[in-house]
Amino acid sequence: MEASTVRQNDFQKFRKTIIDILLFIISALVVSVILVRGREYDRINISGTIIVVTVYYTSLYLFLLHFRPEALKVIRKTFFILLSIIIFLLLTKLALNYQIRNIIYIVPYAVIPVIIRTFYDSRLALFTLLMTLLLAGFLVEDPFPFVILNFFTGMVAIYTLTNNFRKSRLFFTSLMVIVSYYILCLGLTIMDNGSLRDLVLSDYILFTVNGFLVLITFPLIIFFEQKFLLISDTTLLMLADPNQPLLRKLATEAPGSYQHSLQVANLAEEAARAIGASMHLVRTGALYHDIGKIAEPAFFIENQREGVSPHDNLDPKESARVIINHVKHGVVLAKNYKIPVQVIDFIRTHHGTTVAYYFYKKYVDLHPEEKNNQKAFTYPGPKPFSKETAVVMMADAVEASSRTLDKYTEEGISEVVERVMYLQEQDGQYSDAPLTYKDISDIKSVFKRRLSNIYHVRIAYPDRF
Repeated sequence: MEASTVRQNDFQKFRKTIIDILLFIISALVVSVILVRGREYDRINISGTIIVVTVYYTSLYLFLLHFRPEALKVIRKTFFILLSIIIFLLLTKLALNYQIRNIIYIVPYAVIPVIIRTFYDSRLALFTLLMTLLLAGFLVEDPFPFVILNFFTGMVAIYTLTNNFRKSRLFFTSLMVIVSYYILCLGLTIMDNGSLRDLVLSDYILFTVNGFLVLITFPLIIFFEQKFLLISDTTLLMLADPNQPLLRKLATEAPGSYQHSLQVANLAEEAARAIGASMHLVRTGALYHDIGKIAEPAFFIENQREGVSPHDNLDPKESARVIINHVKHGVVLAKNYKIPVQVIDFIRTHHGTTVAYYFYKKYVDLHPEEKNNQKAFTYPGPKPFSKETAVVMMADAVEASSRTLDKYTEEGISEVVERVMYLQEQDGQYSDAPLTYKDISDIKSVFKRRLSNIYHVRIAYPDRF
């Protein structure tokens, strides 16, 4: 059974790789058509263009494969990046149809890094911008200043969007893009001509329009979220608000689970910061990971009154079924409340394919002949497949285990963290997540430090008379 599952997973990965390669080939052909259309190229020129574009797209594919592999795991994410490049090349081609001096500078290339950064990171945003500008450089008459101006303003857009979840920040970014165009154009003009006599007012009007067009980024982000099922920091921060209906429901009906989720969110967020993962995504995923416990809160120890447990009257196999089903209930509940799929992934993966060992051991003690029957006690998975989902799995298990300590010492906390994460690693729960040994070591250090701060020893104050 396990061998069959492995073969199926390998086939799915191979199939996904083939689809990715086909997408890149089709995109490269589309870009080649954009570059040669309307020009008097013979077959040799066209062949050269295809070769150059293929090299560019191969570089982009290898970049994603090595630095953002999660973008290649979902077809819509890959398509989103490739579509962004094609759209701006088409806009460039369209602008050049108008015989107006430097009309090309009305195309707001700064939008590319802003949108890509919103859903991914600055590194991919800059690389995508550079690839688009280099391809567009084959269309314009004077590519050097074109690439320099747009790449620099793209960098400025990223630098000024550190807190891009604030809408007002976009206005500041728009202004800084305009100022950057002004200053760099002034510098290039003086460098080329040694005077200011060749400054043209119409160019600065185009730069101003370009900067204000950056403001269309916000509605575009909303559009891409809806059509490509992507998620921005703005949406994540909104979902993490304690006043969200589903979080209020968890706090009211399963208060112990809500407090546990808060602790997991704090642990996971700090660990995400340490390894360069998405802190907003991790925190939001951690807050929602246990919402399935709302269905039957009394079956989970953090919601039980002392000495009262409904498991006392249940067969261990039935108890395991109830506990494991909180994952399924959570997914259904999240979909009913229209929670994004990126957050639902944390619900599905936070136990991976681990075994509800407490009830399994209890069942084996009662039925020794069924010692090898773990299927009924195993979570359905999948295993965590990203740094973010893996961090929440770790934080969830470590936080729950830390509550079982009789005495909180640094040695005891360290032992819990090491033991829990060692067992998960040996069980292969991290096998699908792009974690390095350094990542895991850094996560352990964060957990130990954070838990030691939470459970630090307090001095015993004398009673007042």
